[in-house]
Amino acid sequence: MNSSLDVIYSAIKNDGRLEKLIDELEKALECYKDDERNDSIREKIIFRQFADKILTDQERAAYYGLPEGCRMRENAKIISPENFVCGKNVWIGEDAVLDASGGLEIGEHTSVGLSVFIWSHSSHMANINMANYPNSEFIERKPTKIGNGVFIAGPSVINAGVAIGNRTIVLPMSCITKSFAGNCIIGGSPAKIIKEI
Repeated sequence: MNSSLDVIYSAIKNDGRLEKLIDELEKALECYKDDERNDSIREKIIFRQFADKILTDQERAAYYGLPEGCRMRENAKIISPENFVCGKNVWIGEDAVLDASGGLEIGEHTSVGLSVFIWSHSSHMANINMANYPNSEFIERKPTKIGNGVFIAGPSVINAGVAIGNRTIVLPMSCITKSFAGNCIIGGSPAKIIKEI
């Protein structure tokens, strides 16, 4: 092991809370469901959750396979990363949720702020139709695209199927329900153009 891992291992081993952690893990294992869906999800999240706690923002981005210059802060989450196309030098803030299940593309030199939710699926019809179960036929997936040089202040929400053009600033507390061509400042709920840039 290298010296950084030695320090982490030593801290964990000597921490008196380790027994409590083992107790909590045993309690969690009592809820364990051994089936195809849960096994698939579990495989994807266990190591990512662990890695999230010990890596720096650059290391975390590399772990997720993001391109050169990208940074991904703690507790950010990418749903269906196999459907995520990311440009270079993208910054993803703490607690951001990037849903790529319907396809998500983010251009170069874009920042996704803290607690920003970018969706590429919507399940509201599953609820209305009393069909809120895994893989419901009422879940709608649409590709979402964020351009180059976009700044998305958090917390904000970007709905599925929206395209935000290059050089756009999204103000905090915004809900983006439609597409914008770019070169503008947008904000509000629902968002509208505040100013052309």
